Amino acid sequence: MRAVIQRVSQASVVVAKETVGAIDQGLMVLLGVAKGDTSKDVVYLADKTASLRIFEDDNGKMNRSVKDIDGNILVVSQFTLLGDCRKGRRPGFTDAAPPELADALYQEYVDALRSQGITIATGVFRADMQVTLVNDGPVTLMLDSRKQF
Repeated sequence: MRAVIQRVSQASVVVAKETVGAIDQGLMVLLGVAKGDTSKDVVYLADKTASLRIFEDDNGKMNRSVKDIDGNILVVSQFTLLGDCRKGRRPGFTDAAPPELADALYQEYVDALRSQGITIATGVFRADMQVTLVNDGPVTLMLDSRKQF
């Protein structure tokens, strides 16, 4: 499971000209589910996401998590994070999980974040989405549940 996490001052996602999710200060998470991912990947990634200390404290140091600042998270599924661009000019997506598994683990990730008391907004799984955000910093990090150790 892979995630691109961006610290944002605001973010939103639109489907069919309708805003389906929006947040103010917090995190924008683009989430890709790989073949072979399980609930263990979800737990690791959700805990890591919620506890990343990437918001500034009173001394200007990145020392606070999204929970510490009472921020929100916008989670958008993005299978293209599993794209393999090593051969040719068109990415291959054979490492991406099939839609049924990806949707189930995406929902499990969202639920795991909510269970930590974080307000979550989402996109629509498999929809054509337009994502808008203001990256604060900018701060952008990548997490991969298969690179824990």
